Amino acid sequence: MLFKRKGSLKREYDNKLLFQIEELKQKWKNEKSLYDKSFDMNDDFKHQVELTELKYLYLFREAKARQLKIVDKNK
Repeated sequence: MLFKRKGSLKREYDNKLLFQIEELKQKWKNEKSLYDKSFDMNDDFKHQVELTELKYLYLFREAKARQLKIVDKNK
């Protein structure tokens, strides 16, 4: 009975990870789009976009290490 909880916790945290990945992907796309369209090239904002990209890639690698399947909801 103790090990059933372990499986449900893993599923719960995997779902949270997938949600965070999707959220960061949207944030990164929005920031990158805004940065590409801006006239004033602000280094602070550029670093913010790069930081968001790195966070996204880190979580993506974590999902890959956990062997999670990321399903694209747009298709």
